[in-house]
Amino acid sequence: MQMRRLGQQGLTVSALGLGCMGYGTLTDREGLIATIRAAVDQGVTLIDTAEVYGPFINEILVGEALAQYRGQVTIATKFGWDIDPETGVSSGKVNSKPAQIRRAVEGSLKRLGVERIDLLYQHRVDPDVPMEDVAGTVGDLVVEGKVQYFGLSEAGAASIRRAHAVHPVAAMQSEYSLWTREPERDVMPVLAELGIGFVPFSPLGKGFLAGKLSPQQPLAADDFRKTIPRFSDAARASNMALVDQITTMAAAMKATPAQLALAWILAKEDWIVPLFGTRSEARLMENLGGAALEMSAEAFQTLDRFSAGFTVEGDRYSAEFLKKSGL
Repeated sequence: MQMRRLGQQGLTVSALGLGCMGYGTLTDREGLIATIRAAVDQGVTLIDTAEVYGPFINEILVGEALAQYRGQVTIATKFGWDIDPETGVSSGKVNSKPAQIRRAVEGSLKRLGVERIDLLYQHRVDPDVPMEDVAGTVGDLVVEGKVQYFGLSEAGAASIRRAHAVHPVAAMQSEYSLWTREPERDVMPVLAELGIGFVPFSPLGKGFLAGKLSPQQPLAADDFRKTIPRFSDAARASNMALVDQITTMAAAMKATPAQLALAWILAKEDWIVPLFGTRSEARLMENLGGAALEMSAEAFQTLDRFSAGFTVEGDRYSAEFLKKSGL
């Protein structure tokens, strides 16, 4: 597995990271732990979780899976929600007050079974707490040895600048893929200017860009994608033209659509580390092949131009979810 320098704060990780958001239940505990360990055994050194996943169950599972790899991996987790530290009940509102940040960190340290969090993200910007207070609190935790690197998630350019001015931001996490390219407008130029690494989540468009979901395939009743406008039947039918282009180009390169979609992101900048999620070891191995796929300059430009000019049908989240998530 190739390694990449994620920003200019000294953090070096594998070119691809594993996101564990979908590991929010313990119905297949052994299988999920096996997938995480298989990723590490294949060279993945960035594992991503959050206190709100579950809440708490995800961090516990990740901590158990990685107990035998202490010092070999970078564990990233997140704070930023109003969660009762005793019950795990969330109000569904953001909360980045300094006291809440400290409560979240203490809880994450215990659940992950570590003495220091490698990379700590603010999960969502809290409009009621100045970014200077957030960055200052995390900076204090760094001095105390409880956190090593500071990150932001889904923050805008102005918030990134304000945070970085108080304490260096090592990484920024946001959705980014061949059908979600908004970060290129305002966020990525700031990251390049300030030397901040970029960790895109949903690089495969929640599975759609991997070519595994046809317009005719019904989504399960409890599938989160049913709430997303671009996953409606009509939107999927319209957006298949992008998947068809990816699939055609991937076949010519003897690769899968998922591998090509990941390779495109890796080719954009050498300070980008995509974060994919999977519960399957077979999909894990397929996705890791994206790091080894070499794109010619011509192939990259062809796909880049097609994606940039493609009009995606449907928003990436519903208005209700965006409001609830503070986006």
